[in-house]
Amino acid sequence: MATLTLPPAVKPWLRDHLLLGLTPREYVKSLANPWDLFAMAVFAIGIPLYIARFVFGLGAVTNLSQTTPWGLWIGFDMLCGVALAAGGFTLAAAVHVFGLERYHAVVKPAVLTGFLGYFFAVLGLLADLGQPWRVWYPLGVSWGTTSVMFEVGWCVALYTTVLFLEFSPALLSWLGLGKLGQRLAQLTVALTVLGVMLSTLHQSSLGSLFLLAPGRIHPLWYSPMIPVLFFVSAIAAGLSMVIVESSLSHRVFRDRLGRVHHDIDSLMLGLGRGAALVLFAYFFLKLQALVASHRLDLLATPLGAWYLVELLGFVALPCALFAFGVRRGSAFMVRAAAAITVVGVVVNRLNVSLVAFDYALPVRYVPSWMEIAVSIALVTALIQTFRFIVNRMAILEADSPHS
Repeated sequence: MATLTLPPAVKPWLRDHLLLGLTPREYVKSLANPWDLFAMAVFAIGIPLYIARFVFGLGAVTNLSQTTPWGLWIGFDMLCGVALAAGGFTLAAAVHVFGLERYHAVVKPAVLTGFLGYFFAVLGLLADLGQPWRVWYPLGVSWGTTSVMFEVGWCVALYTTVLFLEFSPALLSWLGLGKLGQRLAQLTVALTVLGVMLSTLHQSSLGSLFLLAPGRIHPLWYSPMIPVLFFVSAIAAGLSMVIVESSLSHRVFRDRLGRVHHDIDSLMLGLGRGAALVLFAYFFLKLQALVASHRLDLLATPLGAWYLVELLGFVALPCALFAFGVRRGSAFMVRAAAAITVVGVVVNRLNVSLVAFDYALPVRYVPSWMEIAVSIALVTALIQTFRFIVNRMAILEADSPHS
């Protein structure tokens, strides 16, 4: 029987670039740490359930029904994932279009987070579709130019491609194709402009989907301004996610940060200033939408109380924390505000898509434990993929070739 032999140059590359300089046995032993063991346990449950959804259908894994066709995988994996991934276009535009070069060091992590966010959001979308093999139909078969889904489908597909192209110089450099990566890096400004256009369109269009169901969404959350609210909150979510991701990376990947290690607090304060302004605008847009609804009486109901928790606890509070943190030079306060904002955007998307949607039905949708397990597995896979890439490619290094 013939045996597969690798070229002499391949083995050192695999050891140095893939196994982090370790032997296969040493690398396997290095995975015996609490986080990797936790991730393996999550995958052992979530991946079989994800596969079972395609083998046995949605009914075998989810609590979805004819009256509730959208559930956790749309509300959390898709809507929240896309919103939290908005830091890619926000930071790229700030640096490459508006010339804020001081934030150059956090652009590549933001772009990578954005790409992974969209990629795993699409995986969640595939699980939710009744006929996932038709996911490309809005792009090339049902040419419905008046459909919101047509615009969302095209923009998400193109924007994910743009994010991959922006990330690819680091990938090509890792693969030993640095010259090709340098040529592709010359397109950064053009790709950034295209990315801003595409992201602006579909972030707001995801909100436009809910304009189609005015009678099914609670009046406190339904508003003709939903597209604007989705777009503005996505910018706040993107900036906050960059702060959270950069802060965690600063701790976990300390040895790979280079010069950023000394500048991280000042960068967080600058991003916090921008986030405070965006949240301030978002807060008053929410107030305007609330007053325009002419249903202030609903604030005295249980759902009204929950609406106030979202508005005051997850918009007004982090906005104030951002402002005070920047004024006092407290990076800790800014990081706390960013974490609250990330949670708040998740709460908002789940409120619009699950809590407020079909609020009057006698039997409400509650996601099954299997839906939750699949969502946790997708989030864990995103984190593991980010760790894998950052540990091997020039993502965090401030002075890397393709900064």
